Amino acid sequence: MRAPSRYNGAMSRPSAPRRRPVGIIVLAVVVVLLLVVVAGLLINRATTGTSTGSTTTSAPATTSTSARPTTSAGCPATPGVTTPAGADVREVVDVDGDGRPDKAWLTGGADRRFGITTASGATFSAAIGSASPLPAAAVVGVVQGDQPIALVDLGREALLYSLHGCAVTAPANAQGAPYTFDRGFGDAGTGVGCSQDGAVLRLAGLDAVQAADKTYTVTRTWVDLSKDGRKATNGAKATVATGAAGTEAVVTTAQEVTMNIFAAAEHVQP
Repeated sequence: MRAPSRYNGAMSRPSAPRRRPVGIIVLAVVVVLLLVVVAGLLINRATTGTSTGSTTTSAPATTSTSARPTTSAGCPATPGVTTPAGADVREVVDVDGDGRPDKAWLTGGADRRFGITTASGATFSAAIGSASPLPAAAVVGVVQGDQPIALVDLGREALLYSLHGCAVTAPANAQGAPYTFDRGFGDAGTGVGCSQDGAVLRLAGLDAVQAADKTYTVTRTWVDLSKDGRKATNGAKATVATGAAGTEAVVTTAQEVTMNIFAAAEHVQP
């Protein structure tokens, strides 16, 4: 029985209840049951990962990857020794074998340095021993499977540094002097890069020599580092291109300091 309604402050008589048609009631019950079933199906699909329509999958976060296997917990942290203020910093490949990308940096000025700061908190560096007034640039990579190196381009020459053992070390050549690549201003080559040798990426000195007809012959000399990164020796030499145009990649790459074949390498500018 419904409660009486108010009107002008007086009680009114309740109206008689209205009868609903049986067919409408049955139809309403059927609709409710269908909605319950559909809702149950949707919940089941949501919990099992099944979808009846198009789906959008978010891409995984992009991170720098290492080309070397994870071999250690990383270099020990160096409290109080960090990346110098004002240095130009770039994220590079994993240098210390802990599976995380590290950072390379360059400082300018008369006492300019090249260095590495690892994800583990270690910072190590070396003075750039060159009188070249040109701005330095660097590229970092891993060769021979487990040898992290840096190439510091100074315009007329490129310095080779080993990053093995949580230190920046200049490997010695056969004469005991720091191993250095020509940039076309000497008689030992025009550039330096990396080449695939089977399953291993190797460091190589490159030389592009122009002939009278303006085409180029390009030769490649392997450069091998010792296990401790303290020595660099020349290996086999091979001709990789003849009669090549100056605009061909094999020629232009031979006149650069690059590890472009090594996708994770980064350039570091001062």
